[in-house]
Amino acid sequence: MNGFKRALLGYRRTEVEDALSVRDAHILGLELKADTQRSAIEELEGETTTLSGMVLEREREIRLLDERLREANECHDRSIASLDAITVRLEELEAQARGQATRIRMKALREAVEVSKKVKALTDAEDAAEAEAPEEEDEALQAGRVKLEIGPLGDFSQLVGFEDAVGQLGASEISVERFSEGRATLSMNLDQPVDLLGELEELSNLDFKVRHNAPDNLILDVDEDQGPEQRAA
Repeated sequence: MNGFKRALLGYRRTEVEDALSVRDAHILGLELKADTQRSAIEELEGETTTLSGMVLEREREIRLLDERLREANECHDRSIASLDAITVRLEELEAQARGQATRIRMKALREAVEVSKKVKALTDAEDAAEAEAPEEEDEALQAGRVKLEIGPLGDFSQLVGFEDAVGQLGASEISVERFSEGRATLSMNLDQPVDLLGELEELSNLDFKVRHNAPDNLILDVDEDQGPEQRAA
């Protein structure tokens, strides 16, 4: 049953003591093992607590990152909306600028046409007044700054030929100030007094009549009845 041998007054003492010793040793071993397991459990619980803290910290960081991401998305959406509004406004301003520029150009063209008409009217009036005035018989020599108007010229080559003839007179600073509707206005500087009309009659291939003769201003009309060969010369 229990393995003990009976003696005169009961079980043998030595066997009982040995059994108790074995039991106590077993109990001590169990207690040591329990202590070891408790230490392991406590260590595991400490690690679990640390890991739980880390998990909670990561969750908090994730929530913060989610909040920042949401705010960034909202800011991005607002920026896109602002850019769209700015783009629409810029397109409106560009359309307004194009329309205003077109109106300014049209107004400038109309004003230029009106000014051109007024200038032509004044020029025609001056030409008519000078045509009605008696020809001046002033035979004085020309010197200094002189303007000379001549026309009508058949083409640009006649203007070039006439300009070359003026250059042979010793004139300097020769320039064509105007060439419109066949009439040309030349400006020149004569360092020495020159019989401008007499010299031009000899040097130029054009036949012309004197409409106006002043020391600083001459107006010559080309004879339109001259032959084609003489005009082209």
